[in-house]
Amino acid sequence: MISVQAALDALFALVKKPSVEWVDLTKAMGRVLARPMTALRDQPPFDASAMDGYAIAQPAAKRGDRYRVIGEAAAGRRFEGDLTSDTAVRIFTGAPVPAGTSAIIIQENAIRTADRIELSEDPNAQSHIRPAGNDFKAGSCLTAPKRLNAADIALLASMNIAQIPVYKRPTIALLSTGDELVMPGEQPGPDQILASNTYGLAALLNSHGAECRILPIARDTSASLKATFALAAGSDMVLTIGGASVGDHDLVAQVAADIGIRQSFYKIAMRPGKPLMAGAWGDTIMIGLPGNPVSALVCGHIFVLPVVNALLGLPRSAPIRQSAPLAQDVAANGPREHYMRAKFHEGRVHVFERQDSALLSVLAKANILAIRPAFAAPAKQGDRIEYIPL
Repeated sequence: MISVQAALDALFALVKKPSVEWVDLTKAMGRVLARPMTALRDQPPFDASAMDGYAIAQPAAKRGDRYRVIGEAAAGRRFEGDLTSDTAVRIFTGAPVPAGTSAIIIQENAIRTADRIELSEDPNAQSHIRPAGNDFKAGSCLTAPKRLNAADIALLASMNIAQIPVYKRPTIALLSTGDELVMPGEQPGPDQILASNTYGLAALLNSHGAECRILPIARDTSASLKATFALAAGSDMVLTIGGASVGDHDLVAQVAADIGIRQSFYKIAMRPGKPLMAGAWGDTIMIGLPGNPVSALVCGHIFVLPVVNALLGLPRSAPIRQSAPLAQDVAANGPREHYMRAKFHEGRVHVFERQDSALLSVLAKANILAIRPAFAAPAKQGDRIEYIPL
């Protein structure tokens, strides 16, 4: 058995440099920016009013001062004339300020009669002017790689960038194995169960930028497994689910070797998830996940998601760990690192009592995986424990 970090390092070694494609901003949400993007203009591109009110050119203005209103400036339409010390321009938020403006008098502090205004309050120290380039200047960069959110896309649009280079989404083929499995919606036989792992993993990986294909269930014969493997050809990754252990019906390792998959490792010093294997099939990464539903999804978080991130051009790193105090005592741990289903609530880690790797209902209640190192001594309530958010 190898450690979790050694397994991750071996998986990262299988990742090839991702390719790049250009997309419109309308399709950029959640994509990973492949190259830095440079602003083509200042924002704002001119000195702009931050308030509705009146532009004046009198820095020593005070309550009771009067001005003649000589025009108007609105967003998208500037005032072209000149301000003097006794004139004002009606101005609206976002409008270019007239040349020579010293401040914007907010409309609440000005009493207007016909084409005259009188200041009802002393102006405060704020000019209410947004200087040109106050947000960013031409040449400013949005760095890469970066998974883009709504604010990033708005920023790119304001930089006057309509198309961007992003890393292609990795394609992942999900291959469940076992005579006992049927797809959701089908009628299971008396000795059959539903293929839940496939759907949970597809949801997890799609939500992080992958494009998953669910392949037909492979039955417990070499011929069926080889035929289903053939359907995965050309994918960036193939995930097998089940059949990775050492029982008489666990055929994945042998069939993988038969079709030319070069094994990178097999078995991890962790629980759940010990019978995990990985290898390379040409340019396709193969990861063989355990069949127990909790084991498969825990390995999805610990191993598959970091590989998906690497295939998207993001940094190659393990899931970020945090720590918090335990809400109860926890027993000593054995020789394998233990990823325990738990809930982070009110600043404490509540470890669930039932940790069987077949209990999806427990995993569905969890929002973290609490981590116990190998051979860890008993921990007391209040002791800090590391965890990974789900």
